[in-house]
Amino acid sequence: MRKACKGDADAQAWLYQQYSKSMFNICTRMTGNRADAEDILQESFIIAFRNLHQLKEAVQFGGWLKRIVVNECIRHSKKNQYWNEWDDDRNDQMVSEETEWWKTVDFTIIHREIKGLPDGCRQVFNLFVIEDYSHKDIAGQLGISESTSKSQYHRARQLLKERITKQLQIHG
Repeated sequence: MRKACKGDADAQAWLYQQYSKSMFNICTRMTGNRADAEDILQESFIIAFRNLHQLKEAVQFGGWLKRIVVNECIRHSKKNQYWNEWDDDRNDQMVSEETEWWKTVDFTIIHREIKGLPDGCRQVFNLFVIEDYSHKDIAGQLGISESTSKSQYHRARQLLKERITKQLQIHG
């Protein structure tokens, strides 16, 4: 870590090799497309290497890098997404499911289907389910209302369930 902090290209390449795949998966889940994911991944590593001196413990690198990646995905979405505001009445009509059905499905299938969700739904679903943000935090980060975050999450959950159920019926 010290070598990477001093700009050693081999040490930085080693860190990139260790963490790029998992961070790229986050980027593709959040953006839904490879080109944006690659750009965000590259920018995230540039930010990380530029600020590596701020990291106190080398063992914290993975979590620290993940926060940078998620924040860069959020920054990207703010520039490139239009959010529809939703009525609170719509949220009141939505009934919460008793079980989180997606936890019983192979994550490879879920990952593929998440990437195909509409931008707002995909972003909120990832932040709420995968990154464990609250709707209040999502609203603050994305500059939307809390009710829009909840509505986008419910819509994402509904779309995923429909699409995954259809996939499982077709492919078993």
